[in-house]
Amino acid sequence: MAKYKIVKMPGDGIGKIVLPEALRVLEAAGFEAEYVHGDIGWEFWVKEGNALPQRTIDLLAEHKIGLFGAITSKPKDTAAKELAPELQDKGYVYYSPIVGMRQKFDLDLCIRPCRSFIGNPLNFIRRTGDGFEEPEVNTVIFRQNTEGLYAGVEWTNPPDNVRKAMETHPKMAKFNDTPSEDLAVSTRIFTRKACHRIVYEAFEHAKKFGYQNVTICEKPNVIRETSGMMREEAKKLHPNYPGIDLWHTNIDAQMMWLTKNPENYGVIVAGNMFGDIVSDGFAGLVGGLGFACSANIGKDVAVFEPTHGSAPKYTDLNPSIVNPIAMILSSCMMLDHIGETDTATRIRDAVATVIKEGRVRAYDMMRIKGGPDAISQGACSTQEMTDAIITKIVEKMR
Repeated sequence: MAKYKIVKMPGDGIGKIVLPEALRVLEAAGFEAEYVHGDIGWEFWVKEGNALPQRTIDLLAEHKIGLFGAITSKPKDTAAKELAPELQDKGYVYYSPIVGMRQKFDLDLCIRPCRSFIGNPLNFIRRTGDGFEEPEVNTVIFRQNTEGLYAGVEWTNPPDNVRKAMETHPKMAKFNDTPSEDLAVSTRIFTRKACHRIVYEAFEHAKKFGYQNVTICEKPNVIRETSGMMREEAKKLHPNYPGIDLWHTNIDAQMMWLTKNPENYGVIVAGNMFGDIVSDGFAGLVGGLGFACSANIGKDVAVFEPTHGSAPKYTDLNPSIVNPIAMILSSCMMLDHIGETDTATRIRDAVATVIKEGRVRAYDMMRIKGGPDAISQGACSTQEMTDAIITKIVEKMR
């Protein structure tokens, strides 16, 4: 009987391609698990009016660990039009299933490592006075996952009681003449408890893995109350971590500095929206979304996913050309979470070796346009990249 039961959720588009490749790698590395399929994604929205069916929620509640591929999300009016005819005009509203999982299971910690691999032609290169240099990037973004702008507390045409409450704030005076039907409101809600937890976890991560600094990346000079609360909690916790510097940056300035001195940043903490932005920015320095892995961790349930989308334009290419490394690295984060660190290290080392040797490269690593001609230009297929990684794993295990 397998020691672990993992809920596998391929989802949409290339999620159905890269997740099976990650499972091949896990098996080759000696990880034994039983994988239980979870329905999720656009197909179930169209057929059932729910992209995250209750049966999948039940599986995650039972087994606690999920591997997730990718999801297709569309604006609410487009989503409504694509419902099955019998579901039209029945009051169904589309919600992102990954956001739904985060809210349902309070997966409040989103962890996104951004680490460069030696030999990756997509690594950030910086001009110097007499040439160029390639700084090593090793930054981990801790993104608060369940609050902020992504909490979903918003209205178009806010009800009267909401509008009246808002009008008690003097800054609302400039909107007094705007009819409610012409007003859209999204709230940014932070709680002290959630701020404390994510900052605490960030400091603990820095302590465990030897990072020298933790940076709060927010905008307290403008968004004073919410960003200010995150900053305040960090200041309270900092004395417990001698030897780790506490830095504060504004999100706009941070996006400039990450292309000037990215090697200086260890662990970065941010709310949901700013964490999303800065993690994509750092991912761009280490190869882009083909290398961007992530974890969504709560107290009981954890779901691991690449941060790329479903990329429907690549779904039907045969052979597939999408880069599976982000999904494979996400599975390594799962292994770390459940204590299988030796297996995770074995896989990461194999990925690093394949990248450093440079004999097998996905189309994004070759800086060529993705499409049916990519393989004829020297790019490997998805399966070939997986095969190369597996070969290195097997060689090390002999």
